[in-house]
Amino acid sequence: MIVLDLDDTLLMEDHTISPLTKRTLIKAQEEGIYVVLASGRPTYAMRELANELELHQFGSYIVSFNGGKVTNCKTNATIFSSTVRSKDVKDLYDISKKESVHIHTYVGDVIVTEKNNPYTTIEADITGLPVIEVEDFVAAVTEEPVKILMVEDPEILKSLERKLQRTLSDRFSVVRSKPYFLEFTEKGVTKGTSLDFLIKQLDIKREEVIAVGDSYNDQAMIEFAGLGVAMGNAPEDIKEIADFVTLSNMEDGVAHVVEQFIFKK
Repeated sequence: MIVLDLDDTLLMEDHTISPLTKRTLIKAQEEGIYVVLASGRPTYAMRELANELELHQFGSYIVSFNGGKVTNCKTNATIFSSTVRSKDVKDLYDISKKESVHIHTYVGDVIVTEKNNPYTTIEADITGLPVIEVEDFVAAVTEEPVKILMVEDPEILKSLERKLQRTLSDRFSVVRSKPYFLEFTEKGVTKGTSLDFLIKQLDIKREEVIAVGDSYNDQAMIEFAGLGVAMGNAPEDIKEIADFVTLSNMEDGVAHVVEQFIFKK
């Protein structure tokens, strides 16, 4: 199995898959390799890319919401899901107000946020999801969400991440997926834990798994996999925890990994 983050890993800067990487991943599936997409994105915002790589044809999987949900692409069945409790939604909202940062989450396939939140526009552009601006954020979250994001200037979030990882680690997994996205999922839920769940369902050993990513929300799966790979464009501290550093996302780094460690076997 090869597990791939999307933005700045599988995808180029224009959010597309290069022709070479696409051909390489389809060939890998034809040779019996599971190709799994693992992203902080909602499931909806990953389906088109999964279809482009023909994951449904080969019976592969999507790990969305930073591990909060695992979906079988062939059957469209959810095989794992976790949520943040309604009480926790209010608590995180109160913290966002205290720290003067913006907050948003998902209700169904819609992003819900308060007004005047410029960073949610970035999320909407990446995911293609519509945005609803509301007066009462907590009341508008009418179901338990898979994850919640605090969004703000990167320097502010960098400091806030350290603080909230100390104070909230007994209640949430807290990680930045991008410099301006600080994400909260149920405690213990990461891309790494959901990958562990998935390979046990498929009777695949850790040693048979390659995980490729570029950011801090990829760290858990990079450390979990038998071969953890950091992109050439990843921060230095992510490169340091990886077993191998490949080329950048603009240089077909994912295709390079497949050629180096799957096709050369």
